[in-house]
Amino acid sequence: MYSPQFTITSEVLKNISNIEVSREIILNAPLIPAYTMKFRNEALTRTVHYGTHLEGNELSLNQAAKVLEGEQIMARDRDIQEVINYRKVIQFIDDLATSQKKENKEDQWHYSQKIIKKIHFLICDRIIPDDKRGRYRESQVILRETRTGEIFFRPPPAVEVDYLMEDFISWLNLKKGQEVHPVLRAGIAHYALSAIHPFVEGNGRTARAFATLILFVEGYDIKRFFALEEYFDRDAASYYQALFKVSSQSKDLGKRDLTPWLGYFTQVMAIELSKIKERIKGLSLDVKFKGKLGRQIPLNERQIRLIEYLEEYGQLKTGEARKMMPGYSEDTVLRDLNYFVERGIIKKKGKTKGARYIMKT
Repeated sequence: MYSPQFTITSEVLKNISNIEVSREIILNAPLIPAYTMKFRNEALTRTVHYGTHLEGNELSLNQAAKVLEGEQIMARDRDIQEVINYRKVIQFIDDLATSQKKENKEDQWHYSQKIIKKIHFLICDRIIPDDKRGRYRESQVILRETRTGEIFFRPPPAVEVDYLMEDFISWLNLKKGQEVHPVLRAGIAHYALSAIHPFVEGNGRTARAFATLILFVEGYDIKRFFALEEYFDRDAASYYQALFKVSSQSKDLGKRDLTPWLGYFTQVMAIELSKIKERIKGLSLDVKFKGKLGRQIPLNERQIRLIEYLEEYGQLKTGEARKMMPGYSEDTVLRDLNYFVERGIIKKKGKTKGARYIMKT
């Protein structure tokens, strides 16, 4: 039976502690709806872009965003398809996690190889032959260094894949596995799938998506605001080094010490959530005003821009507000400003065209 070996070091404890602090702030900050949707859409775009770029996809972040919005772009068909596919995967795991919460089951949610195969099936749509999508490999694969051709990773033989996957999933569902912190469980799952390499292609994306599913299901979806893939991609060398450092220890998956990888994985998550936490603290208007007003203040994207300007510069003149919103009429901009005044968020000084608005303290 698979039983991952690792030590809870002071580094891992510190990372988990920072994750918990950020999670608490993010979950309890009464975000206004516009911010919630904005953060979630940005995280989705970053997840899809960096999650595919890490595997060699050549689209830029802007191009990936356009593909997700349904726009036509000039690029390789495969690159476009990979982005579309990964978006479907994120939707799939989002739906799984949402349905699990709606059912409100008291028992631990049951993970299965069927789910992993479905993730892979979606990832590789129109990328590899249909008879290899969602099916474990039947041949040996090796990973070589691009420039030198040197083999740097040799996954287990194909004949071992079935029982290795069965052992891993069993551990994930058994009480011993359930007692492990969800963030560590996600990190272990990420490593296990990367190490077993059960498919002919798409293993990295499958591993990251399945790890994200665990976080979503086990209370660490954190409003779907995070995108660990960005950190993996921005320093891909460290990401792969952390994985292969563990894989080089022993041929026996169960004898490898996952401590270095979990130190890296928890650090990445702590950094990402800390960044989101600080952004929320800076942008969450309702955190500052809800206590005074007794309610949330819903803002649209246009109104958010006005408030962000006020928070940064301290005041906003009527003329400046009109220049910020060239696509909107003067009446629309003034209506937004009056909306803030009426709700006690800002106050107006002066009259007519010379009026200026400042944040109300």
